[in-house]
Amino acid sequence: MAALDRTFARAVIDATVATTALTAVTSPIKCRLYTTSGTANAAGTEVSGGSYVSQTVTFTASTNADPPVAVSSVLASFPSMPACTVVAVGLFDSAGTPRRLWFGDLAASKVLNSGDTFQIASGSLTCSLA
Repeated sequence: MAALDRTFARAVIDATVATTALTAVTSPIKCRLYTTSGTANAAGTEVSGGSYVSQTVTFTASTNADPPVAVSSVLASFPSMPACTVVAVGLFDSAGTPRRLWFGDLAASKVLNSGDTFQIASGSLTCSLA
């Protein structure tokens, strides 16, 4: 993943300098797919149609690498997709109003035909503050 959502990044910073308490992330974490890339302030255009629904993803605890990194630990499979080109992903919590936490572009966009299955292999989603 390329970056933290701007609102969530500010919440993390404020919590670490003790100006505001951080609202806990509500599990499970959901992966959403996008046909246009987002920015730090906006999510982009989410895939719609077909049988597309966001998928639950899990992660390993962050490593002691420099920088620390958390890595996805499950295959994310999106069956029966609509015809589209997937260019980016976003990770959201499962709060009543889900919060976007992380976002990023795919290394290469993926053109899908109606009915295709889109998969993100275990270990392919990474979250790092660097």
